[in-house]
Amino acid sequence: MDNDLNYGEDYKFIPATSVGSGVGIEVMPDLYQYTIQIVNIVLYGNKNTNEFVLIDAGMPKSADEIISVIEERYGPNSRPKAIILTHGHFDHVGGIIELIKRWNVPVYAHSLEMPYLTGKQNYPEPDPSVSNGLIAKMSPLFPNEAINLGDNIETIPSDGSIPFMPGFRWIHTPGHSPGHISLFREKDRVLIAGDAFVTVKQESLYKVLTQAKEISGPPQYLTTDWQAARESVEKLEALKPLIAITGHGLAMNGEELKNNLKKLVESFDQIALPKHGKYLN
Repeated sequence: MDNDLNYGEDYKFIPATSVGSGVGIEVMPDLYQYTIQIVNIVLYGNKNTNEFVLIDAGMPKSADEIISVIEERYGPNSRPKAIILTHGHFDHVGGIIELIKRWNVPVYAHSLEMPYLTGKQNYPEPDPSVSNGLIAKMSPLFPNEAINLGDNIETIPSDGSIPFMPGFRWIHTPGHSPGHISLFREKDRVLIAGDAFVTVKQESLYKVLTQAKEISGPPQYLTTDWQAARESVEKLEALKPLIAITGHGLAMNGEELKNNLKKLVESFDQIALPKHGKYLN
């Protein structure tokens, strides 16, 4: 067990919340979305099974909450078979080190995310100029320094399979981060999109607070490659998902999802792109 695990020097609790915080929703019998402050974690695996997987690891200082949610769903002292990271931004790895130390389970991410998860490279600084929304304005407070998971982080298999998630495959959906992945199950067309697109206008404090549902591109203040982000949204829309769980906001399905995703692809510049920002080409 690697004892040199550490978060960046800028790791800290971020005081942001929403009406969804602390709420869990069973989106499918084997998919449970739980909101920690302003971000979602996803649990794959039917209730009370011991064959389950955690997707993403919440906000900073949220490990205890994640553990209690898991034990409530899967029983005392349960632990997942693995943790899958859609990407390594602070709000998706906030409890990861405590969880690794408690469970000693493997963590998987895309190879392009590795520098940010092994202490080698910091993410680019968040860009508060993308929007007048208060969450965007708060973004300079957000941790962006590399965390170091040492030997506990593994590259997700290059054949598209996902350990312990039969039927799902991962799809490289960069833009929001270089190694961002989304997870898709063909048989029922369920998509776990991470932050490739979200269902709440993540820059606006009011909309985040109320969880007002609307399709949006990836959170603008942390997205650094808009051309890749556009192509990722197009790739996901082409899968014609029937249900989408995203990193922020409520799950979307059926006609609402179909129409909204189509609209996002057709009007990406208007809906997703910031009007200005240092990462716009």
